[in-house]
Amino acid sequence: MPDLPDISNIPYLPPPTQDMSWRDLNRFRSTERGSDFYKTCLDYSQVLWKRRLPARAILCLDRAWGADLKGDEPILEYWPLPYQALVYILQNAPTEVFLGNPRVHFQHYADRLGEPRIEQRKWRSWACWALSCKARPDFQSDPDHDVEEPSLEEIAQKLDQYGHVEESKLWKSVFQAID
Repeated sequence: MPDLPDISNIPYLPPPTQDMSWRDLNRFRSTERGSDFYKTCLDYSQVLWKRRLPARAILCLDRAWGADLKGDEPILEYWPLPYQALVYILQNAPTEVFLGNPRVHFQHYADRLGEPRIEQRKWRSWACWALSCKARPDFQSDPDHDVEEPSLEEIAQKLDQYGHVEESKLWKSVFQAID
């Protein structure tokens, strides 16, 4: 592969401090998935981005949204839930790399989640779906996926119900800032 120019860090994720692999996340298989897991997901997402793997970076953000956090953890003060990082990836992914169709990904993901915290993760996925639709209107939905897409108001209401305190406010501010 020819040498490609370096790409900038995602400003909404921690800068990478070390090289990482899937093993860094795998170490959490049988442990609690709290703040350390969340931070590792953010770090690894940044590493994947720097490797020009935006689709995999988004999958890593999926795992961050699934971390078992109550909303008052100190890590969230420095690195809030990565809605803005998702939009950055969607709008800045190099054209020569695989991004997939995040709109379809989040549409399907919301409909197929299992425990733990199904409702919280489901509505975060719908929130990401809405961000994907607005940030990348060129991506089409899956016409064969028979599921009713929620309204923005319903997403905000469900984030208020199942998410962290002020999570819907964070999501709305990211949504409204999309050009």
